[in-house]
Amino acid sequence: MVAVSVFLCAPRRLVSSLRPEAAYAGVVQAANSSTARKGPFFLPSGAALKIVTVAKEGEAQAGITMLTEAVAVKETGPKATVKKFGEVYAFNPSFIAVHREQPTQIEFWNLQPDDEHDFALLGPDLTVLMYVKLPPMQKTSYIFTFHQEGEIDFKCLRHQPEMSGQILVLPPVR
Repeated sequence: MVAVSVFLCAPRRLVSSLRPEAAYAGVVQAANSSTARKGPFFLPSGAALKIVTVAKEGEAQAGITMLTEAVAVKETGPKATVKKFGEVYAFNPSFIAVHREQPTQIEFWNLQPDDEHDFALLGPDLTVLMYVKLPPMQKTSYIFTFHQEGEIDFKCLRHQPEMSGQILVLPPVR
């Protein structure tokens, strides 16, 4: 059984930065596939901007830290699980709630020393809105501003099905 944590983003002011590097080509079908980009990693553009804008830097009104967790890995087992299913990872929390039009920093902590993860944000039609790398033993931050209420799915495309979750976009703060 995998524990599920639910977090509402707490107010805070933050500045973040990141230098993503391309590692894999042709991994995802993007909402902004007509946009020129180097490598497979990208932030929302084009039609995706109607759903969410994402920046590497800026001021956030709320924030959350999302960890990558090893559920079953070759180094620590359980060996029978790893043999049958391969290595299993999860995002923690796997569910967060944010407010529409409220810039929210999500800081990803990849806690694995030898495993790279990724983060794909999916639109309502399952189109990939953004796709970024989460390098081993690094913190990676982005400022997300969601423009439509509802549920948005996210996944690590390398470690499915368990490494996935949802963002619930609530009405704006009054």
